[in-house]
Amino acid sequence: MSKQVDIDWSHLGFTYIKTDQRYVSRWQEGQWDQGKLVGDNMLTISEASTALHYGQQCFEGLKAYRRKDGKIQLFRPDQNAKRMKKSCERLLMPEIPEEKFIDACIQVVRANEHYVPPYGTGATLYLRPFIIGVGDTIGVSPAPEYIFSVFCMPVGPYFKGGMVPVNFTVSDYDRAAPQGTGAVKVGGNYAGSMMPHQVAVDRGFADCIYLDPKTHTKIEEVGAANFFGITKADQFITPQSPSILPSITKQSLLHVAKEYLSLGTEERDVYIDKLDEFKEAGACGTAAVITPIGGIEYQEKLHVFYSEKEVGPITQKLYDTLCGIQFGDVEAPKGWVVEI
Repeated sequence: MSKQVDIDWSHLGFTYIKTDQRYVSRWQEGQWDQGKLVGDNMLTISEASTALHYGQQCFEGLKAYRRKDGKIQLFRPDQNAKRMKKSCERLLMPEIPEEKFIDACIQVVRANEHYVPPYGTGATLYLRPFIIGVGDTIGVSPAPEYIFSVFCMPVGPYFKGGMVPVNFTVSDYDRAAPQGTGAVKVGGNYAGSMMPHQVAVDRGFADCIYLDPKTHTKIEEVGAANFFGITKADQFITPQSPSILPSITKQSLLHVAKEYLSLGTEERDVYIDKLDEFKEAGACGTAAVITPIGGIEYQEKLHVFYSEKEVGPITQKLYDTLCGIQFGDVEAPKGWVVEI
């Protein structure tokens, strides 16, 4: 490491830590500038910025991993770049070229290399790319200028004491409209989820399950993560819907399930009243990779899957294999990792 930092790697949480450098690029007069690394973690923007009033902004989340040999790698940053492009298209914001997105991430990791946690701690360097509409615009219309930035911070392993199943409850609220912004990673989706999440937590659950907004019969998302279930016939099943955010972790797990664990895989409707077809279940996303689901409460009844206390064997294998790929201990499919 080029520099030493005073961090207790074993006690990191998922909280903001100011690191040394972040990348900032501005879009003005129809084009992005070259972009640069800056030390200041404060942005100064117009009070009339569309990001503040009309939610014209989107973001991504990905991680850099320290391998056993000391080298650092990113996990599928091209997929984050492609997803951000779709978010920009949906909100009429200028796209970030894939090469610029990946280069910005690499620059930020290199500039903050000393914040990448050591191999074996389970901790990682979390990157947060985002785009906001800025400038003087008071009407409901696209902004005249935009800022693209990437910052980072070290974060601890999601499960401090190892993976433990948690319970969820089905929410009466909708996460997104049938033809809304559910499939893109925009801030408004998350703002609207805060109250349903708190309602679930106040009732003793980890988070809530959102059903499809049109019929309220099918599972869509689990809090801010994607759902999957393992059938009694050893099939990896995950919901398919135009309102679901296309999770890069989920797509990776579909591949791992099929190619590494020889499971059947399918994206299809998952009906809330047919949970007994699954022997294991989980939620997947960047932060935790997999959160095992012990049980789901629906209509005042708790349906328990494998166990409320132990992780199912297939869920554990999926987690271990994907984490192994991310940390460089398991051979990755072609193009999945970018070495820094």
